[in-house]
Amino acid sequence: MAKPLLKIQRYFRRKPVRFFSLILLYLTAGSLVFLHSGIIGDNFPGTRGSRDSVVASELGGRTSSDIRGLGIMSRVTRRPARRFGPRWARKSGHEESMRRGGDYTSSWNRALKGRNAKDMEDGRAKYIGCYIDNTQKRALRGVSFFDYKKMTVFRCQDNCAERGYMYAGLEFGAECYCGHKIQASNVSDSECSMQCKGEKSNVCGGANRLSIYRLELSQESARRYGSAIFKGCFRRPENVTVALPFSAVIQNMSVDKCVDMCTEREKSLAVLAGDRCYCGFPTPLFSLHDLEDEDMCLHRCPGEEFESCGNDQFFVVYQTQVQDNRCMDRHFLPSRAKQQIALASFPGAGNTWARHLIELATGFYTGSYYFDGSLYNKGFKGERDHWRSGRTICIKTHESGKKEIEAFDSSILMIRNPYKALMAEFNRKYGGHIGFASQAHWKGKEWPEFVKNYAPWWASHTLDWLTYGKKVHVVHFEDLKRDLFSQLKGMVRFLGLNVSEDRLLCVEGQKDGNFKRSGLRKLEYDPYTTEMRTAIDKLIRTVDAALKKRNMSGVPAEYMPR
Repeated sequence: MAKPLLKIQRYFRRKPVRFFSLILLYLTAGSLVFLHSGIIGDNFPGTRGSRDSVVASELGGRTSSDIRGLGIMSRVTRRPARRFGPRWARKSGHEESMRRGGDYTSSWNRALKGRNAKDMEDGRAKYIGCYIDNTQKRALRGVSFFDYKKMTVFRCQDNCAERGYMYAGLEFGAECYCGHKIQASNVSDSECSMQCKGEKSNVCGGANRLSIYRLELSQESARRYGSAIFKGCFRRPENVTVALPFSAVIQNMSVDKCVDMCTEREKSLAVLAGDRCYCGFPTPLFSLHDLEDEDMCLHRCPGEEFESCGNDQFFVVYQTQVQDNRCMDRHFLPSRAKQQIALASFPGAGNTWARHLIELATGFYTGSYYFDGSLYNKGFKGERDHWRSGRTICIKTHESGKKEIEAFDSSILMIRNPYKALMAEFNRKYGGHIGFASQAHWKGKEWPEFVKNYAPWWASHTLDWLTYGKKVHVVHFEDLKRDLFSQLKGMVRFLGLNVSEDRLLCVEGQKDGNFKRSGLRKLEYDPYTTEMRTAIDKLIRTVDAALKKRNMSGVPAEYMPR
C-alpha cells in the first residue's frame, strides 16, 4: 500500500504536472455545477417565465425612444408624446414597456423561425387566408413597406404589430401591408403562391393577392394604435360636413377616444371639436396649412383632465397611424417619354428624398443614371430600367460633365447647404443610405480628405448644370423642407403634369419615406476646421453669384457665412 502512495506523492511533486491536474479538476467541478443548475432551472416552476418577462421588458425599454410620437396638447403647454391605447393597459411595468413600443414580437418570431408560417395558431399570429388587393382600393389601408430582397412573413408581422395593427398582409413576395380591418373578399389559397424574397420556405401572397395574418397578442390590453401626431389648432372649415365627412358625439371625450374611432374607420385625421369627433383626410377645404394659436383651442376634454379637445370654432387635429392611400399607387409611364428630364444633385443633397416625393405626387416611377440595388429593394422599381427607356418621369443623376448634361432636355437641379450635404454624403459613404459614419471615420484621415475632394465638386456640379443645362428648374433642399406643398407643386408642373392638390396633401402626411436618418446620432462637435470653412464659404459665394447671373434667386440666407 505504501508504494502506490509514494508514487502518487512523487507525481504531484512535479510542478507542471500538479498545476495542470488542478486546472483539470477545477474545470470538471465547474462543469458539474453548471449542469446541475441548468437542470434545476428548467424544472423549477416559473423560472423560465420570469426570465422571459425580464427580457421582454428590457427589449421594450431599449427601443422606446425611437418610436415615441411627436407631442400632444395640454391645457397650458404641449406635453411629451405618448402611445394611445386603453387606459387600463398602462399600469404594470411590463405593460408599460409594451405600450412604449418595444419590439415585443421579435422573441416569439425567433422561437417560431423555420416553421411554416400558416402553422402558427398556437403562437401569436393566425393565417386568415388569401385576399384580393389592388392599387386603387387596398384591402389593408394602414402603413406599408417593401423589400424586394429580404422580405419575410415574420418581418412583416413584426412591423405591423409594433405599430399596433390587427392584420399583416404580404403581396408579390416583397410587399407588406398593415391594417385594422380587411376591406376585400377572399379567394382560394392557391392564388397566393409567390415565395417570400427573403424566405423561400414561406408564401408571401401573389400578384394583386395578399396572404393575411391576424396578429394575436398575449394580452389584448397591449393592443394599441401607435403614435398619433399632434398637428395643431385649426379654424373650423366653412363646409365642415364636406371637409370632414364622418363625425360622432362622444361621451366623456378624450384624445384617445377620438383617435381610436378615426383609426377604426381608416381615416388619417382625428379632429376634436368639444364633445364631437370628426374623421377624414386633408383636402383643399381642410389643408392644415393655416395654423392658429394653440390658445384658441384650449378647452378641457371631459374625459381627460390635461388634454384639450377644442371647441365649435377651433379644432384640435391629430394624425393617426392610418396611411393615406390617395398617393400610394405608382406606375411606369403609359407611353414612352418624348423628353429626358434629369433630377440632378450633388450627392447628399436629398435626391432620394426628392424621388420619393415626386413618385407620390405624380404616381409615376423615377429612374436613375445608375443602378442601386438597395433603392430597388426598397420600392424604387424604376431603378432597374435603363435611363433612356422613357418609362420613368425623371432620371436621378449626380453627373456634371458637359456631355452628360447635354444628354438631357431639361432638369430639376437640387441644391443643398454644402455643410449639410457633405456630412450627409459622408454618412452615406461609410454608413449606407440611412446609416452613420463611425467616430473613427470622422476623426481619422477620411473626413479631411473627403472635404478636400468633395467640397469643390459641390460648387462645380451646380455651375456646370447652370452653364450646360438646356432648361433648369432650381430647387433648394431647405425650401422644399420648409414649404413642401408649393415647392413640390412647382416641380410637378415643371415635369409637365397636372397637379392634384389632394395628392399633394397626401404626400405631406407621409413625406419622410424609408430613407430618413433618425437624427439621434448627431455629432457633438463641429467637424469643420477653420481652413475648411474658409474654403467652403468661398464656394458658396461663387454659386450664389452664378445663380443671380441666371436671374434666379441666390442661395438661401442660411448658406451664407456669418
